[in-house]
Amino acid sequence: MSKMDDLRAMREARYEQGAARAAAKPQAAPKRADRPVPRTAEAEPPAADPEVQLCGHRAISGRTCTREHGHAAKSHRYS
Repeated sequence: MSKMDDLRAMREARYEQGAARAAAKPQAAPKRADRPVPRTAEAEPPAADPEVQLCGHRAISGRTCTREHGHAAKSHRYS
C-alpha cells in the first residue's frame, strides 16, 4: 500500500465511525417551547428618570451609552 492508500483507508474508517455514531444516537431538536427566545432590536429601553440626561455616546455597533451625561467612568455602558 502506498501512503495515499493508507490515508484513504484512515479517512474511510473515520467516516464509518462517524456514521455509526450518528446512527446510534439520534438527537431530536429541542421542542419549540424549550428554545430560547431571541431578543429583538425593538425591545424598549429601560425607563429612565426624565430629568436625567444620558451620555449618548454611540458605539461602532450603533448602541448608545446609558450612563448619565458627563459621567466620570472611563467606560461606557451600552444598551
